[in-house]
Amino acid sequence: MALPARARPNADETRARILEKSEELFRRLGFAKTAVADIAAELGMSPANVYRFFASKNALVEAICQQHLERMHADLTRIAASNAPVVDRLERFAVHVTRYHKANFLHERRLHDIVLVALEHSWDSIMQHKAALAGLIESILRSGVETGEVGAIDPQQASRVIMGCLTRFCHPMVIQQHLDDDLEGEAQATVRFLARALR
Repeated sequence: MALPARARPNADETRARILEKSEELFRRLGFAKTAVADIAAELGMSPANVYRFFASKNALVEAICQQHLERMHADLTRIAASNAPVVDRLERFAVHVTRYHKANFLHERRLHDIVLVALEHSWDSIMQHKAALAGLIESILRSGVETGEVGAIDPQQASRVIMGCLTRFCHPMVIQQHLDDDLEGEAQATVRFLARALR
């Protein structure tokens, strides 16, 4: 009996395979030493086929970066949506972002480098990431206004101020330069200081 012909992968599956192989090579060889031709060769396809899905190597890095940031956003969304007091949620939020970037630098250096490349180019995914962080902080503040934990503030404006104050704990390059500091403790202290103004 003849075996059924193997179905050709659809566009989404091919795109996912390209991203998976690209990340594998970026982690193993580094961004600078990996060419689109290397990725294509590993996948048994032509570079032109890779370019059908991603216009450049930078576009690949942006997509990989976005995937990882989306995972972090999922964790932060759970923190923001919890029933914990506003200050506790803001502390957990700041500490989670800090630990994420510290862990990447210490244990996932290639991934850390990918995020830095994305930051250097100010790609859309990074801008969306910053907007998403500010939006989650805004949602925490808005819930605090509704429960009376936070005073009569403009949650959107206050979230921008808080994001500015938390940049030290959210920027991977800054974290890299201050690994010997107690960044988690400083993040908590910063949030508690800001909380006094919010009340």
